[in-house]
Amino acid sequence: MQFHIITLFPDSFDSYLGESILKRAIEDKKIKVAFYNPRDFSDNKFRHIDRPPYAGGPGMVIQAEPVARAVDAALKKIEAKTKRKKNSKNKSTKSSAPKIKIIFFSPSGKQFTTDYAKKTATKFTDIILICGRYEGIDARIKKIFKMEEISVGPFVLTGGELPAMIFLDCLSRQVEGVLGNFDSLEESRVASPDVYTRPEVLEYRGKKYRVPKVLLSGDHKKIEEWKLKR
Repeated sequence: MQFHIITLFPDSFDSYLGESILKRAIEDKKIKVAFYNPRDFSDNKFRHIDRPPYAGGPGMVIQAEPVARAVDAALKKIEAKTKRKKNSKNKSTKSSAPKIKIIFFSPSGKQFTTDYAKKTATKFTDIILICGRYEGIDARIKKIFKMEEISVGPFVLTGGELPAMIFLDCLSRQVEGVLGNFDSLEESRVASPDVYTRPEVLEYRGKKYRVPKVLLSGDHKKIEEWKLKR
């Protein structure tokens, strides 16, 4: 699976993608991540792409055209990748056609869930994520491309970069081999929000905190029942 991220601040992803599971997933080529900065597609020599909103109001609005060009660049990259695959196989197959989804992050969009991530991961090969900033992106971008508006929660953030990281993280977990162990998918097993490890008795500030006895019993049926109750 490949993620194509449209953002004014691609460097903001460095630390998150450069650590732990996602880093390994990228190194192992389980997932790929490409960035497209709308400023690189601006006709303005100063790379300015934000303008005051019509009818007034605070803040600035990102112009639709540079964002549209960035999306087109992603689409062309996907097309070129597909052609290379076809040439290497020396034949065209229906299964080789990319399945593309464009996501626009918005507080008023459809609520993002793990179930949504599962379905999306099985249906699409390339995901284009559009990250807004400032007062948002000129709404005409949603008329140029067919896209789905997604919200990661009932709150407003400074930009779409954090939602994009959440989306990428959750979808990547659904890609085979990313977690290494299928049982690591909490949603695919009976899991408790409370977990414990050594020592069996934790002494801190004069008090003792113990691991629940059922987890030490070795009785898998009782342990599963305990998890279900939690």
